[in-house]
Amino acid sequence: MFMEERHRAILDLLGENGSVSVGEIQKKFGVGYETVKRDLRILEESGLLKRTHGGAIPLRQIASGKPPKVTERDLMEIKENYIAIYALSMLENNDVIYLPSATVGYFMAQKLPENLKLRVVTNSIVIAEELRKRDNVSVIILGGEMDQKGHCYDAIAIETIRRLRFDKCFLTSAAISADFGLSIQRTGAIDFWGALIGSAKQVIGLYPTEKIGFDSVVSICPAEKLDVLVTDWEAAEKDLKAFDEKGIQVVVVERTEVTEKAEKEAWEL
Repeated sequence: MFMEERHRAILDLLGENGSVSVGEIQKKFGVGYETVKRDLRILEESGLLKRTHGGAIPLRQIASGKPPKVTERDLMEIKENYIAIYALSMLENNDVIYLPSATVGYFMAQKLPENLKLRVVTNSIVIAEELRKRDNVSVIILGGEMDQKGHCYDAIAIETIRRLRFDKCFLTSAAISADFGLSIQRTGAIDFWGALIGSAKQVIGLYPTEKIGFDSVVSICPAEKLDVLVTDWEAAEKDLKAFDEKGIQVVVVERTEVTEKAEKEAWEL
C-alpha cells in the first residue's frame, strides 16, 4: 500500500470511529511505530487531524456543540467518567464545591463519596435532582431563568454566586487552549463564569482530550485562571507543556490510575 492510500485509510478510520490509536494503525497496516508517527505528523501538518498522546482525533469546527435540548444525563462519554472519578479523589470532608452543568459534573454527582460531608452548588436541575436524596450532601441550586437543558446562567444566578465561596470549583467549557484560554460558544454566560472563578479558592478544569488545544467563539478567561487541569491519557504533550509553562498543575489521568487509585479513594468508606 502506498503512503497516500494509507493516509486516506487512516482518515476513513478516524471518520468512522471518532479517534484512532497508534496501535490500531500498526495492526491494520502492518507498519512500525515510527511510520505511524510520521503519517500522523504529515496529516496534522496538512490540517486533516489533531495528534494526541496515543493516536489522533478529528479537527472540529470552532462553534461545534451538543444539540440545545440534550442534557448531561443523556450522554455517556468514557473519558469524562474517568476524569470525574479522579476529580472525586480531590475532595475533602466539609468541602463546598461547584459542579458544572456538563457530563463530567453529572458523573461526579452520581459517584460522590458517601463518607464525606459536602455542600454542592450547581446551576443544573438535573444534577440537583441526582443529589436530592443524599444524606451527606447539602445542595444549593442557583436560580433564575432556566434554559432548555435545565440550567440557569442569568443575573439571579450570578448574584447568588457572588454571595458564596467555594473550596473547589470544578469547571469545563466548550474548549481550552494555552493561548485563548477557556472558551464557550455564546457571550451570554461570560459574567456567570467570571463570578464562579472569582468566588473559588481553587479552580479545577476538567477537560477531555477532545476539548484541549481548541478555541471556541468567546474567551471566558486566560488559561492560568485554572489552578489544576485534569485531562486524559490521549492529550497531546505539546498542549500539556504549554499549560505547564503557564504555572498550571497538569494531571493526566491514566486508565490504571483511575481504576486502581482514584476510584478506590472516591468510594472508600
